[in-house]
This record gives sequence, structure tokens and C-alpha cells, in this order.
Amino acid sequence: MNTLEKITAEKFSKLNKYKSDYPIEILKKKISLYSNFIDFKEKLQHEKNQISVIAEMKKASPSAGTLVEKYYPIEIGKNYLDGGASCLSILTEEKFFHGKLDHINEVKSKIKLPVLCKDFFIDTFQVYLARAFGADAILIILSAINESLAEKIYDLANELNLTTIVEVHTKEEAKKALNFKKAIIGINNRNLTTLKTDINI
Repeated sequence: MNTLEKITAEKFSKLNKYKSDYPIEILKKKISLYSNFIDFKEKLQHEKNQISVIAEMKKASPSAGTLVEKYYPIEIGKNYLDGGASCLSILTEEKFFHGKLDHINEVKSKIKLPVLCKDFFIDTFQVYLARAFGADAILIILSAINESLAEKIYDLANELNLTTIVEVHTKEEAKKALNFKKAIIGINNRNLTTLKTDINI
């Protein structure tokens, strides 16, 4: 398997436990009671003709290994806020990026910035899960799932008032991304199957 296939296979294996621990009705109740949601897309667009930064929080990666030994999400988030970041991106994938969903709620309890749950979304259940943990935006990686599933995840995200970032790496994916009218299109210079980066993308 290539790297992307390994990550999504691991995600499939984790999903059953999540579904057991967090039934949909419990997640819906958590979402209805949560009062700290922020409009991610609006925050990015708050000043016209200005650069808005989505600052990323990532402990590790498959290509580089551990990036931050002493990883304190709240401290990192405060530094980003002080540095002028518009939004935060928090890696929540556990095995390859050493992330946790809990980091989203921890950060948002102390820092008033919208948060992207940066993970590998392969099931609509994850949309409820991300929102219940305080996410304001989710990521759809078009190379990781088929177009039909991407549309279902996107539609549910809209229903739950989540901003969607649709990630593309090729011209073909970019053309498909145009169908997601409310989404932000993100261009990844890294090929997730090989982990090679090409800034010409």
C-alpha cells in the first residue's frame, strides 16, 4: 500500500471504536449544546486584499517523523493568535500525525479562533464527530475518497454549518472541486501517495 492507503486503512480500523464510543445521537446532542462555534470562512475573508493565515498545529508527520517533542496545543495556539493567525488547523489523525480530537476543544476553550479539523475524512460519521469536538471546518481530500462520498461529506458539513476545505493535487481534482460551490479549495504541493513535494503544482 502507498502512504495514503495506509493512513485511510488505519482510519477505517479506528472508526468502529469511535462509533461505539460516540453514537450519532450523543454527538448531535453535544453539537446542540456547544456554544463556541466560529465561522471559519468568514474569518478568512474578514479583511479584503489582506493575506489570511491558517496556522497549522502538527506534532508529527509520516514523511518527517516527530516534529515537536514537547507539544502543547494551547501554548502553540496562543503563539499563533499573538502572531496574527486568522484560523488554526489542528491535525487530529492519531497514528501517523500523533494528533487527538480533544486538542480542538482544548484549544477553543482558551483561544477565540476558528479551527479546522485536519484529518482523513472517509465516513460521514466523522463530520458529526468533528463538529461535536468543536471543529469549525473540515478537510475533504479528493484523492482519498470517491466523488460520491466526497459529496455526501460536503452536504452534511453544510447542514451542520461547517466550512469545508476541498484539497486537490491535480488539475483533474481541481476541476472536480469547482462543483463544491461553498467550499474553499486547497492546493497541496505534496503527492499523498508518494509524499513527494513539487512547488510547481
